[in-house]
Amino acid sequence: MLQQEQLSSLLRDLVKLNYDRVEGYKKAIAATDDTDLSVLFKQLIADSESNAAQLNAQLSAEGAETATTDTIAGKLYRTWMDVKGLFTGNDRESVLSSCEYGEDVIQRAYVDALKSEVSMPFAIRELISKQKDVLKNAHDTIKSYRDIAKVNHS
Repeated sequence: MLQQEQLSSLLRDLVKLNYDRVEGYKKAIAATDDTDLSVLFKQLIADSESNAAQLNAQLSAEGAETATTDTIAGKLYRTWMDVKGLFTGNDRESVLSSCEYGEDVIQRAYVDALKSEVSMPFAIRELISKQKDVLKNAHDTIKSYRDIAKVNHS
């Protein structure tokens, strides 16, 4: 029973981080006038909504409580983004740097989930691994956009 509770907790944490990511990209959309970034951020929101739905489906299938909100840490980070924006502006590079930080956080969480001692069925481990790969691609895209913005800003 304890193993099931640990797995449910791990999955709920990943769901909440995906909700954090959704809210973070909504803030990023509001902070930019760049159409290409808005389109990219909307796709990343859709990816996280899909991730959360898939993880919640696993929780439901196990008879566990699903997650429906983001984390306190995510709310604090978005508040920090707002304050930072007041001082640094919402230029392309700043927005992308904040997004890259968020991508780093979720990437570490997925790596930690896969390395954890929590016992999980192969199908769940595979789901987490596939989501991690999609998130890694998103991270790399955000980083490349940020690198280009940094060069163009210099």
